[in-house]
Amino acid sequence: MPLAPTQQFLDAAASLAIAFDDGDLERLGAYLERLLEANKTTNLTAIREPEAAWMRHILDSLTLLPPLSELPEGATVIDVGSGGGLPGMPLAITMPHLRFTLLEATGKKAVFLRTTAQALGLSNVTVLCERAEKAAHDRGERTGAGRHGGHREAYDAVVARAVGRLVSLAEITIPFAKAPSEGHAGGEVLLIKGQQADEELEESKAALHALKAVHVRTFDTPTGRVIVLGKGAATPKLFPRRDGEPKRSPLGVRKERD
Repeated sequence: MPLAPTQQFLDAAASLAIAFDDGDLERLGAYLERLLEANKTTNLTAIREPEAAWMRHILDSLTLLPPLSELPEGATVIDVGSGGGLPGMPLAITMPHLRFTLLEATGKKAVFLRTTAQALGLSNVTVLCERAEKAAHDRGERTGAGRHGGHREAYDAVVARAVGRLVSLAEITIPFAKAPSEGHAGGEVLLIKGQQADEELEESKAALHALKAVHVRTFDTPTGRVIVLGKGAATPKLFPRRDGEPKRSPLGVRKERD
């Protein structure tokens, strides 16, 4: 049975001027029910109470609706480190005109994402079980008309939530966004963060410079803050570095000596 939305969630969504189409709330409830049920055997979320999950999972994900609503029909979005499908799954449910790729490296989580997308009839969702560091170097196959497929600089928007500090997260998200070109500003990176957003931005100055990225804006939401990054130029070929290195050795952050 789909979980019914709480009045707190409905009020908060209304305050953000979020209007749901027929069936949206039922599908969101069905997704949440599957997430909490699967969490009993697979570690998908620390939140187990439906009331809290509506706010901290569903509403938190939907705070990206306003900036994503500016994308044209058929635009592409990748959710890096999707985990149990947040924020990608709620966004895919409420934005059927966009195409979502949910990137998740853990096999069990990727299986949950695939079966859930199929059960909810989300034809606009593709699940990719791969490390972000590897997928972000995939340029696809070369054809007579250029390159086909691939993920590097292929997306109109990149989203992520609760994946790590910005100084490491930037390196594994920015390479997925489309590079700016004549007549096109390039893709944007939308990162759901907490109240430490300003501190993380300060820590990430050198990393963003190395990645040819810029801080566009930060905006507050009922559940946290969202950092928006843009691309000043194509991402240098070196980035992202090898698996795990962005987290072990963040760009521009000196290691403390013993």
